[in-house]
Amino acid sequence: MLEIRQLHAGYGSIEILRGIDLDVGQGEIVAVLGSNGVGKSTLNNNISALYQPFSGSIKFQGEELVGLSSTEIVKRGVIHVPEGRRVFPNLNVRENLETGSLVRGRAHRADNLEKVVTIFPRLKERFSQSAGTLSGGEQQMLAIGRGLMAEPVLLIMDEPSLGLSPLLVEEMFALIVRMNREGQSILLMEQNAVQTLAIAHRGYIIENGAVAMQGDADDLARDPDLRRNYLGL
Repeated sequence: MLEIRQLHAGYGSIEILRGIDLDVGQGEIVAVLGSNGVGKSTLNNNISALYQPFSGSIKFQGEELVGLSSTEIVKRGVIHVPEGRRVFPNLNVRENLETGSLVRGRAHRADNLEKVVTIFPRLKERFSQSAGTLSGGEQQMLAIGRGLMAEPVLLIMDEPSLGLSPLLVEEMFALIVRMNREGQSILLMEQNAVQTLAIAHRGYIIENGAVAMQGDADDLARDPDLRRNYLGL
């Protein structure tokens, strides 16, 4: 589904990603793990065409994405739920959700809205509430729900557990599993290695802008180097 080859990317003259190779198959949860600053968000930003890479290839369903606009990326079903939620604070919950279908999914907006509130009943209770007044967990639900309104073929989630309480983190990972079981392909960027590898099919560890380790999630979770260097075990 997603094929990234020899991706070099960064900002200005600063190279952050140094030759990334990565694949996501249909129906997979693929985890990209690493500490802050290793390039996870840079990878997302280049897939979503918020920035253009220095060199390399990003193909989705066999079509090259490099050079396309972010709007064209969305039209193809690659939907990015950014780190930090980034809801529109002065719009209410319903309006925020509807913005997710401005480019893709507009024809099925009502049906998709109903699906989202089935997944997140709390959002329906707060339809008329300004998004800026929601709790952190509710804003994360809103950000994911807004992404689902665009009928994603591939859903990219950037640090969805960041800043959530332990209980909400558990709920968030359970939600990701549920979406995947219903057929959603997910590229998951996270620092929470233990819980992420517990739900992912495969994983990549990024270090200094390059892939340091990759493989089946279960194998990575048992790897002594990863357990020592990333899990502190």
